Amino acid sequence: MDPIRILIADDHTVLRNALAELLQAEEGMEVVAGAGHVAALLDLASQHLPDLVLLDIEMPGNDQPEKTVRQLRDISPGTNVLILTMYDDPSLVQSLLPLGIRGFLHKTVSWQTLSAAVRDACSQGGPVPVSLSEGRIATGGPSSQGPLSPRETEVIGLAAQGLSNYQIARRLGIAEGTVKRHMRNIFDKLQARSRVEAANKAVATGLIAHPVPGGGRRPHSPTRGGPSWAVPHASTKP
Repeated sequence: MDPIRILIADDHTVLRNALAELLQAEEGMEVVAGAGHVAALLDLASQHLPDLVLLDIEMPGNDQPEKTVRQLRDISPGTNVLILTMYDDPSLVQSLLPLGIRGFLHKTVSWQTLSAAVRDACSQGGPVPVSLSEGRIATGGPSSQGPLSPRETEVIGLAAQGLSNYQIARRLGIAEGTVKRHMRNIFDKLQARSRVEAANKAVATGLIAHPVPGGGRRPHSPTRGGPSWAVPHASTKP
């Protein structure tokens, strides 16, 4: 029986190499290539026509994951796509499932779960696993009242320090489009209309620490029941 030929797409080199070693050690699996950004992924997919692409959401060039999946399917219709990521927005899961992805796994899953998902992804009629971080729900769409994910907490914390989307993306090593998606989710969950309001609510509810004075943030006149600071040059855009 031919081995499952796998292309790993993840911009974290250490993780990508570690995954390759683990998958290579599994009987019936072969890693044919690794990519650190979407352009390389599409090029390698056209060259190797792998059985499976293990795709991270937060990688350069992947601002539109749905478009990436469609391009992969156009380039190599026989390739299965399995998402492995730290990004766990339920609405993204719902938008990707109709495109035929063979699973959406959070990077906290066990190795046994991942290896089983890889095998199932390449078997006809196999299950389509969805695994999000604790507290997130895969059905029913995004929860506007739910807690922020760890990544969303990082993003709003940096936004509260006055960093732009571009600067946040550079700091976290993710795409700027991913930051924008996080900000939209944050706006929705916190019922905020601007970065200032979102940051203020995050502080008020204890989701992030109050900014330290002198850290590059300008003071904001106090409002009843709210913190006394604001993000500099903030706008209503995520």
